[in-house]
Amino acid sequence: MNEIYTVYVLYSDAFNKHYTGFTGRLEARIQSHNDISGKGYTKKYRPWRLIYQKEFDTKSDAMAHEKWLKTGVGRDFIMTIQH
Repeated sequence: MNEIYTVYVLYSDAFNKHYTGFTGRLEARIQSHNDISGKGYTKKYRPWRLIYQKEFDTKSDAMAHEKWLKTGVGRDFIMTIQH
């Protein structure tokens, strides 16, 4: 069985911030972003909620989509998603 990779966008209502990433374990990854023992960029802006996800069969396709979401056009797309 092949692993499914998910590109996701999280949103912090409290700080009006977005975070884009990819993972092979979406639920666990979201939990880690919201975990009180978490660290890094996402720690400052908790709580996060999922506003977008898209699945891919390959890691390279997921990485390419994540990279696109971080471009100007991709960020514009994210802004069209209802929060």
